[in-house]
Amino acid sequence: MLITYTAKYTKINSGYMGQVIEWQEVITEAETLEICRAMLQDALQEMILAYRQQNKEIPVGNSLLEQIPVEV
Repeated sequence: MLITYTAKYTKINSGYMGQVIEWQEVITEAETLEICRAMLQDALQEMILAYRQQNKEIPVGNSLLEQIPVEV
């Protein structure tokens, strides 16, 4: 079964921080965006395995993020 999750990447002083929106505990940091993406994918896979081992319910994906423009 394929589930789609939403990733959020934020530029920080040391590089990038990545987080899964639907699963706030899945978070990583890396020097580059590419490495951050790969690490977030790995962290998500590991979290899924851990939840399955503990018989916990895996959060559902498919969130939608959009930017809202506002004049300041």
